Amino acid sequence: MKDPNFRRSVVLMSAHNDEGAMGVVINRPMGKRLGELSGDFALGPLAGVPLYKGGPVQTEQLVLAAWQARDDGFRLHFGIEPEKAQLLMAEEGTHVRAFLGYSGWSAGQLENEMKMNTWVVVEVPADLLAQSQDDGLWRTVLGREGAEWRLLADEPDELGGN
Repeated sequence: MKDPNFRRSVVLMSAHNDEGAMGVVINRPMGKRLGELSGDFALGPLAGVPLYKGGPVQTEQLVLAAWQARDDGFRLHFGIEPEKAQLLMAEEGTHVRAFLGYSGWSAGQLENEMKMNTWVVVEVPADLLAQSQDDGLWRTVLGREGAEWRLLADEPDELGGN
């Protein structure tokens, strides 16, 4: 995808229904922590939570999410309040992330993009949380989908030479 908001992105979908779809880009770290964003979080337990660009919609809105890899599957807590995030942080195996903005699609928009093969849809990998949450995540996730996808994943950003 050439749109810089989604080029080589991994989007974790939190909702998809007849009204549209919503999620966050999980491989665009901002290199900051939540405590650096706002004085409200500077001294609290959420100060060290990593901050990511969640997508092009409402880029000033803070979205807190937590996920857990459990024996019974992947569990996502999306758009949670800070108090809930703090409680979840205390549970073993829980990862809390903060996102500025989110990714959203209106009714039918994502389905149309899917018909044009704009997106590759995969199940949440069991080891998603163990992977680096940066540009390399796209290559890792896509490369696991088969030989053809691995070729695309390993292709350099810019083709050409001297």
